[in-house]
Amino acid sequence: MSKNLSFLMSLCLVFALSTYAQEYEVKDINEYKQAIQKVQSGGTVILKNGIWKDVELKAFGNGTENNPVIVRAETPGKVIISGNSNLSIYGNHVIVSGLWFKDGYTSKSHVVQFRKNSKEFAYNCRFTNSTISYFGVSEDVDNTKWVSLYGKKNRVDHNNFTGKRSAGTTLVVWLSNEECLENEHRIDHNLFGPRPELGMNGGETIRIGTSKYSMESSKTIVESNLFRQCNGEIEIISNKSGDNIFRNNLFYESEGALTLRHGNNALVENNVFLGNNKSKTAGIRMTGENHIIRNNLFIALRGTNYRSPITMMTGVPNSPLNRYYQVKNVSVLNNTIINSEPIMLGAGKDDEKTLPPINCLIANNLFTSSMDSKIYEYEGDISSITFENNFVNSATETGLAGFIGETIEFEMINSLPIPSTTNDVLKKVNVYDNSPKKDITETPFSDYVAGAFNLGTKKVPKALLSKTGPGWTPNIVAPPIIPESFEVQPGVGTLRKALRKSGKGDTLKLKPGVYSFDKSVRLAKDAVILGDENGGTILNLANTIEKDFIYFIRINQGNSLHIKNITFNAGNSNMIKYGITSPSKMEPEPYEIIAENCNFIGFTNPDAGCAFRTYRGTMAKKIKFKNCKIIDAHRGLNIDHDSDISGSFTALKVIIENSVFKDIKEYAISYKRNTISVDIKGGDLHIKNSVFENVFNEEDGRVIRSDGLHKVKIEHSAFLDSYRIKKPLRLKGKNNSIENCLFYAIGFPETRDGAKQKDIISKKPKWDNKENYIPSDKSPLLESNNGVGRIGLIN
Repeated sequence: MSKNLSFLMSLCLVFALSTYAQEYEVKDINEYKQAIQKVQSGGTVILKNGIWKDVELKAFGNGTENNPVIVRAETPGKVIISGNSNLSIYGNHVIVSGLWFKDGYTSKSHVVQFRKNSKEFAYNCRFTNSTISYFGVSEDVDNTKWVSLYGKKNRVDHNNFTGKRSAGTTLVVWLSNEECLENEHRIDHNLFGPRPELGMNGGETIRIGTSKYSMESSKTIVESNLFRQCNGEIEIISNKSGDNIFRNNLFYESEGALTLRHGNNALVENNVFLGNNKSKTAGIRMTGENHIIRNNLFIALRGTNYRSPITMMTGVPNSPLNRYYQVKNVSVLNNTIINSEPIMLGAGKDDEKTLPPINCLIANNLFTSSMDSKIYEYEGDISSITFENNFVNSATETGLAGFIGETIEFEMINSLPIPSTTNDVLKKVNVYDNSPKKDITETPFSDYVAGAFNLGTKKVPKALLSKTGPGWTPNIVAPPIIPESFEVQPGVGTLRKALRKSGKGDTLKLKPGVYSFDKSVRLAKDAVILGDENGGTILNLANTIEKDFIYFIRINQGNSLHIKNITFNAGNSNMIKYGITSPSKMEPEPYEIIAENCNFIGFTNPDAGCAFRTYRGTMAKKIKFKNCKIIDAHRGLNIDHDSDISGSFTALKVIIENSVFKDIKEYAISYKRNTISVDIKGGDLHIKNSVFENVFNEEDGRVIRSDGLHKVKIEHSAFLDSYRIKKPLRLKGKNNSIENCLFYAIGFPETRDGAKQKDIISKKPKWDNKENYIPSDKSPLLESNNGVGRIGLIN
């Protein structure tokens, strides 16, 4: 029987039950409120086709399995719930079907909830055959869930959830009291459509439980769902409770992991993860105890470390509920990993996370790759992990006992590589207590073998065959993102909250005052942040900060940030390293940053503190600092974190214009490339009308490091008061030049291999206003006094 036919028959059975009970057709909310009272012990309320705007629907009653309370659309998909609307389902055996939430928003904490209030919940209820698409939130709501499950034995199935742009998990299972524990909910056959990256926690697609209740049992089943481009955050599914099952789900081009974040005893089997070589696509990450990870298929996943195909975390001693419990007694069996990044064992090891995985078994897995890549990576001690009979389709030495290099023959079945019947070597495996009896297609093993497939099977995983979404096809059109402009008031966390609620390309206008950061901000959308034109817009650390901060703002890959009239004040505190950073390492989608009229003060953290830094494997289209001051810092701009890799660099173009670098302990700008020849195009640095004073004042110090860049142009700039430096600049190659610059109380630039220097002046500058670098009438910085052009800032 086809999946579509099976689903339609199940719906017909539901609706057939209503023929033995009362039916009421209603055309508006007032008629609905009357009708729902009449079907309290079974019956059907039919919502007439049309737009139901600004409605608070309550579907409730005390039906039975054979005579439920049904609330359904006249025609599935033709009842549009819009405006400020929401739905509450509660009571016993209540079914809601066929609705489409679109062109609207909610002012509640939910769009759909399985309860009336904190004391009255849903039991054996169902939300099915419906769609929620691009449903927003009101301005005064900060965090909204689309579906909140409470009570016991409820089902969410055959729905389409697409386009959640606001903060908050798409679907949450709550374990907030005894009535919600061991709930046995079922979440199945739903299509979770594209969700853009949120840029902070709270962008999960499904969360089961919370840290507080993570040691409680939920017994929720998540099966046969499609997660398509669910990129909200690193956790697509966040498991935060015990005894849950995740099976037969398809994760397609989703930039995150099925994460066993808290809780124990999860079963994760028969899932398929298709990355299509998309950056940040991941598999399964885990903490906790007694999990079984078996018969899963991972193909072309490009996530690393926390986003690896399989990741075991390092735990925290005496971990509080919200941190990382040690991985214990976990079985990873019969998974197949194809053309993906290495698995990661002991991820996250640091001064806090010190407990390695223990008493774990990784066995009978199959790895194959056409790439010359590692199979595994690890941090810390992995001696308590047992590795047995993991086969690698390569004769290359794997370097770890229990990983066996063999030549494996494959056949292509529906575009999937399946081990052929000739691979008898894969039968050399042991059977364990948690070994699967069936393969990923749910066919009994004819011969128990390594990997997720029966040898020579002609079947494909159930996850690739499941009918997901409603029985009707919603024509979902993403509403255009129209940039808006709005004001932000000073305070603790106000800018962070405003960025979270803002849309792509919005302009945030900051009033004068202090904006204190209580958390770092990850910018997952294009944004413009404007301070007051007259100054006085300051970003600093909140007084309540106890743990070290890495950065104020991180730009996620693919986004742009334009900031203007802002002061980043680190307060000479070692608690923060950076003002702004690039995306995380190995996130290559190009981004852009433009800073104008900004000050970066006090980034003195001795561990590489600086105003801006890039990470390995990232790429900026353009980095521009204009009319900026970077004062009193360990470093200025650190843009060289790929310089040890041949040919690599982290920015296409860097522009510094009319800016000041003063009192910098090490270099002002480090933007480098490791290359065999600077004649090979790559890297473009242009510095104009800028001042560098007291920078890296040591004998071997350098003001600017630009080694290996194809094109460097430095002009109309002043280099001052770093008298110990012998060679503040070293330019190499015919496309490198420095001209019309002043050097005073500092060494002179070195140029070679065709690099040019012209009109270099060595005279004491004379200032009318030293603080603002305004030259006096007789200053050699003025064109009238040097005959070659204006040097220093343009005021």
